[in-house]
Amino acid sequence: MEINSQIIQQHIEKGKTGDQVAFTFLLDFFWNEVYGFMLKRTENEADTEDIAIETFAKAFDKIATYNPEYAFNTWLIAIAKNVHIDLLRKKRSSLFIEITDEEDQQAYNVADSSPSPEDKLIKEQNLSSLLECIKKLKPQYQEVIQLRYFQELSYQEIAGQLNEPLNNVKVKLLRAKKLLAEIISKKN
Repeated sequence: MEINSQIIQQHIEKGKTGDQVAFTFLLDFFWNEVYGFMLKRTENEADTEDIAIETFAKAFDKIATYNPEYAFNTWLIAIAKNVHIDLLRKKRSSLFIEITDEEDQQAYNVADSSPSPEDKLIKEQNLSSLLECIKKLKPQYQEVIQLRYFQELSYQEIAGQLNEPLNNVKVKLLRAKKLLAEIISKKN
């Protein structure tokens, strides 16, 4: 099916009523454009992903204010630019030490990859394949999947535990499920 501006506008209108399917469509359709634009600006994948998630969370939260006289992707890019500016301000005012990507990778490699007792139990129950796919996700996506589907927390409880806005949690979970589906389909 060819996606045209009329179909996009229909999903935007459905999104204004809180339709999660419409949000998923808009996220999937515009993710690469927003992500690609911000990656050129930040030259940092982690920051870009955070900015994209925050952008869609804000857009879905304020979709009722979207003016259809302008292109939806232009509106998203404007939000992304503002989120990026906010991120830069936070980094400048932060008291935390900035670590390099190399240091971050070294810390990531320290993690123990041996299976936990829970992992062994899951393997015994023929869920090992799913768990292996989940482990291929970035840690932030593993965490929201773990909290939602293994600990069965509500979106609100996850938002409280992660100390993030509810819409950020929803967007992260949408993105995590999409990436997990891609990993599973590549494996099969």
